[in-house]
Amino acid sequence: MPSSSASKISRRRLLRMAGKIGAAAALPQLVPAVALGRADRPPPSQRVTMAYIGVGPRGLLNCQEALGCPEAQVVAVCDVWQHVLQRAKQTVDAHYGNTDCKTYVDFREILQRDDIDAVSIASPDHWHVPMTILAAKAGKDVSVEKPLGVCIGEDLLCRQVIKRYHRVFQYGTEARSSAACRLGAELVRNGYIGQIKHIRVKAPNSARGGSTKPLPVPDGLNYDLWLGPAPWRPYTGCPNSGGNWFHVYDYAIGFIAGWGAHPLDLLQWAFDTHEQGLWEVEGKGVIPDRGCNDVVIDWDVRISFASGVTMEYWAEGVAKDEEPRLAKLGNYAQLIGEEGWVALYYASMDCQPASLRSVTLGSNAVRLPVSEGQERNFIRAVRTRETPVSNIDDAVHSDIVSHVCELAVRLGRKLVWDPSEEKFVGDPQAQQMMHRAYRHPWHLRP
Repeated sequence: MPSSSASKISRRRLLRMAGKIGAAAALPQLVPAVALGRADRPPPSQRVTMAYIGVGPRGLLNCQEALGCPEAQVVAVCDVWQHVLQRAKQTVDAHYGNTDCKTYVDFREILQRDDIDAVSIASPDHWHVPMTILAAKAGKDVSVEKPLGVCIGEDLLCRQVIKRYHRVFQYGTEARSSAACRLGAELVRNGYIGQIKHIRVKAPNSARGGSTKPLPVPDGLNYDLWLGPAPWRPYTGCPNSGGNWFHVYDYAIGFIAGWGAHPLDLLQWAFDTHEQGLWEVEGKGVIPDRGCNDVVIDWDVRISFASGVTMEYWAEGVAKDEEPRLAKLGNYAQLIGEEGWVALYYASMDCQPASLRSVTLGSNAVRLPVSEGQERNFIRAVRTRETPVSNIDDAVHSDIVSHVCELAVRLGRKLVWDPSEEKFVGDPQAQQMMHRAYRHPWHLRP
């Protein structure tokens, strides 16, 4: 934290100005940490003050990574579960050797604090975009877990707000910090497998089941705030799906987006599907009609791009003729070109021919940004105002792939998607399903 209220106000204002007038002009000329005798950790006035919203297993891991970053200071944590909230506070306080970390149940109280530069969001999926938008409008930079929105309309509005308010945005696709994934994407972008002809993407399947039996809301859970903009339904456990809210359509669209975000994001890093003209999308899958879980499972979708490139996207467990050494993987994005293929998967890659692994890219090659770790990359970007490795445009583009595929299965017919206009062609129902209604009093505005 800054050493005085005057220095704090100056620093906050400069960070907010940086997005609007450029980092070089806006960032303060600060005394280097080495001049203060602490080269391993910047002084308080140079640290990015962070708050973590949603500190379950994923959010706590993100928080712990930030605790290891000397350029950051975690000052607040937020969760609707009291035991989760207290565990996170204990973790932060133990690291700093004090009791200064503030706790919040309502994330909006964090957004009212002028001394917080950035927030990291690891809430349930239906909260990702509403929290991101409110944080950006409150002047906070945002790191948010994947997937992005629970509908295409949320994705588009999120991008609009991030750009309107000049906020730094980081998407939670940490595989971009892998050197192997970066090399694989660079090989594709620099033409080492020739012109792309076909794409194959596999992701873990969603789950059936889930209890529908109403239960008393446990002590220590603010259930109304957990639901937020989602439709009201009785509590059924954990907190509301008999084991896993990922597979309940009111809160998510399942692993077609939740886990599929990883290979689809790596695909986007290597090859922009939104530069391929109109998409024709059709496929099949199952929507369970028993239990609480009602997202698409067993999906098998095909996309034909106007450019001539084709793509398959399917759930693990669906019978497919796969490359033998890829078949054992639970997720990957395989880009097949005229001269070979590259497969990108969580934190690694494979290729054919194998000699591609030892390619040394020339000085004129297309190079992708290097990330030393997701949280560290975001924290540095907040300080410098540079674009993080997982940016808002790629987040929206990869998320839209999952939504268009999901809607093709849910509606049971071929859809045509126009990526330049970002709308469905000749299908009013699909166009309407780009949006979701919010439970009163929640709403979204740009």
